[in-house]
Amino acid sequence: MTFRRAGGAAFGFVGGSVLAGLLVGVGVTPVLAVAGVGTSSAIGVFDSMPEYIEIGDLPQRNEIWAYRGGQPVHLANVWAQNRQELTLDQISDTLEHAAVDGEDKRFYETGGVDATSMVRSLVSVIAAGGKGGSGGSTLTMQLVRNIKIQQASELPTEAERDAGYKEATKRSANRKLAEMKLAIGLAKEYSKQEILTAYLNIAYFGDQTYGVQSAAQHYYGKDATDLSPAEAASLIAIVQWPERRDLSTPAHYDDNVARRDVILRSMHDQGHLTRADLTEALASKPADYVRITAPQQGCEAVARGAEFFCDYAVRAAQELPQLGPTEERREDAWRKGGYRIQTTLDLDLNGQQKDLLDRYDPASESRFALGATLDTVEAGTGRVLTMAQNTDYDRSDRAPATATSLNYATDHAYGGSSGFQVGSTYKMFTLLAWLAAGKSPDAVVNGTRHAQSTWTQCGQTITAFWDPKNDSPGQTGPYTVRAATAQSVNAAYASMAAQLDLCDIRDVAASLGVHPARGGDLPANPAAVLGTTSIAPLTMAAAYAGIANGGVYCAPVVVDQVTDRNGKQLGGQPKTCRQAVSATVASTAFEVMQGAFRGGTASGGQTSDGATLFGKTGTTDAADQIWLVGGTKRAVTAYWQGNTDGGKTNLRHYSSGEGTYAGTRAAVWRQAQAGVNAAFPVG
Repeated sequence: MTFRRAGGAAFGFVGGSVLAGLLVGVGVTPVLAVAGVGTSSAIGVFDSMPEYIEIGDLPQRNEIWAYRGGQPVHLANVWAQNRQELTLDQISDTLEHAAVDGEDKRFYETGGVDATSMVRSLVSVIAAGGKGGSGGSTLTMQLVRNIKIQQASELPTEAERDAGYKEATKRSANRKLAEMKLAIGLAKEYSKQEILTAYLNIAYFGDQTYGVQSAAQHYYGKDATDLSPAEAASLIAIVQWPERRDLSTPAHYDDNVARRDVILRSMHDQGHLTRADLTEALASKPADYVRITAPQQGCEAVARGAEFFCDYAVRAAQELPQLGPTEERREDAWRKGGYRIQTTLDLDLNGQQKDLLDRYDPASESRFALGATLDTVEAGTGRVLTMAQNTDYDRSDRAPATATSLNYATDHAYGGSSGFQVGSTYKMFTLLAWLAAGKSPDAVVNGTRHAQSTWTQCGQTITAFWDPKNDSPGQTGPYTVRAATAQSVNAAYASMAAQLDLCDIRDVAASLGVHPARGGDLPANPAAVLGTTSIAPLTMAAAYAGIANGGVYCAPVVVDQVTDRNGKQLGGQPKTCRQAVSATVASTAFEVMQGAFRGGTASGGQTSDGATLFGKTGTTDAADQIWLVGGTKRAVTAYWQGNTDGGKTNLRHYSSGEGTYAGTRAAVWRQAQAGVNAAFPVG
């Protein structure tokens, strides 16, 4: 909350001598003496206290946005405190009158402290031994107390937060004196309008709701700009005793109405409510206007199918340099909130892909732990357009078998998954190394299964026995590299790798952003050539998008724009793009890998729009992990399905009713990519 300073209010400062006069004038001195607090002692305590407290920025919601129909749409709210700040002109006059008339009738006349009522309150607190006493706090003093409560909530440890809250709310003469002095300071530094706005934005309204806007939305399902007198008075009735007067349950209605009616009558007495309106408001019942709307907090509440992307985007947003130069500063900025995060998610495409997964890879599969994900990345930008998963999203400890919080698409650090063996989709990197070494895609290599013992690794000759089998017994004899790629012949690729340096293959993959999902370096051993490393689907989609983009790799990004609480645009997630392989190598590889859709292992994946497609299938030895990664020069989609618990269930032997899981791979990918091509056409 950023306020302009009032530049000095017209209200004078109540100094120690004036306080002393008030204490004596109303006969407080004897009570102070009985309580063991002399007048001079009280004045000394008063004078030793700071004169000023800042309103500061209040924690607010962070809003996550996506796209639908090409237009920005709200996706989720994420917060430390459920608050949405408003300016005074966004708050209804009725609510403003309820706050002032109900809490501090002389608000516009005093300098932060209503001296007579405050001294009366101070006497009652002392007389009660600090355990009770009457009210008397002005609205400005209540703001001081709320600021101190807020400051306590921001302390680093739970013990400190508890101690700070107790200190801010304890009933004692010293606390009353402190509130008086700080309220006077607030009245000197801020205008009445700023103080009232701050009060309405900072106040706690029960049920984990802060500020009038969030309270109005939560209890009434409407904004604070449009409240009836009864609704406004019911909200203000909460702030003195949220535990008993909030509107979260009908059990609180009687206590709320008792205070509400006092506020309504005060509004009438102050000329802000006609007799007819008062009568109507008094006759109303909370059940007539309370419409509890559950706060849409967190990614559990977003459109079905977008939860996993939302979770990933929230994690990524908290690392943005726009929030601060250090992790501590970024954490503090995110907690204070007020950011609008416009993500890259296309809800239309994501919804289509979620429907496909629900149909072809149902989470209800009970014979083994089936997982599946579709992830689309825009070539040239790295923007993540979709992140659909076959399971529902559930972070609880009691998640059903059809739900999980593990994000299968991302690295372990961003969702808990350890990635999956990528099989023959990794062959693209051997092809790229082959082409980069100046070798022809029409060169002929041995495709018959054979043992190989001698390899080159980082310039050194090593001995490692490897005898990879082909997926089909009929795959024998010589193959051109082009044909071996289309048919995914393992032995042919082993022959190619034997003519290359294994470290070059590894380095090409790394240059395209490929890395193990759990971190660390890629291996440079013979078996790795056929995809034994566990890698996240999103990582593979981005790598393939680099080839579609002429060899320029762009790391995945999920944030298009960050807007702060003041409406200032701070820019999007920093883009990291680099020339990973030459444009010539990328162009040749793109052309060679079209063969997968033209009679190769991805036959049936060609979209009806006639778009030029490139890609590669992948199947692990046990067929427990099935892949197809590819797309156009505009966008690439990675489709993965497989065992999520380390099991080795063969997906060629199980069916969802649409055909075997492995057998429907091309059909699922084709339908997903068709939607992508329609939204992101080439040329």
